[in-house]
Amino acid sequence: MKGLDAIDRNIVRLLRLNARITNAKLAQEVGLSPSACLRRIGLLEQSGVIRGYTALISSAEGESPIAVIINISLERQTEEYLNRFENAVRRHPEIQECYLMTGGSDYLLRVEVDSAGAFERIHKEILAKLPGVLRIHSSFSIRNILSTRLPPR
Repeated sequence: MKGLDAIDRNIVRLLRLNARITNAKLAQEVGLSPSACLRRIGLLEQSGVIRGYTALISSAEGESPIAVIINISLERQTEEYLNRFENAVRRHPEIQECYLMTGGSDYLLRVEVDSAGAFERIHKEILAKLPGVLRIHSSFSIRNILSTRLPPR
């Protein structure tokens, strides 16, 4: 968010809290006219600062899915191994996020599941079959502290 002025940063902050806020309300909150606010949002989208909007979905039972954070270590860290792994990950929509890392593991992945059994299927059918994988270390989240952010007072 380098290069953004205070109004742009405020727009981004408010959209992170509630992406469905009306343009009129957002404009009022940041001290702009609705047309000027909409123009700024358009510029933030065009520049890639705002890459998209999303909905947070609960499971059919009304419970939030379980986030699983997975550390992957590869057999080798050559360009060939990295490219093969990354290309394979792109083919699996079950994997929501994948980061190339420094430190103790090569990649950090995030998946969401409804149960340990659902994760077992992903582990056996997807993660263990990704090319070049040496080690898989998974951690289950207890709850997402920031998923229900309250607006600032």
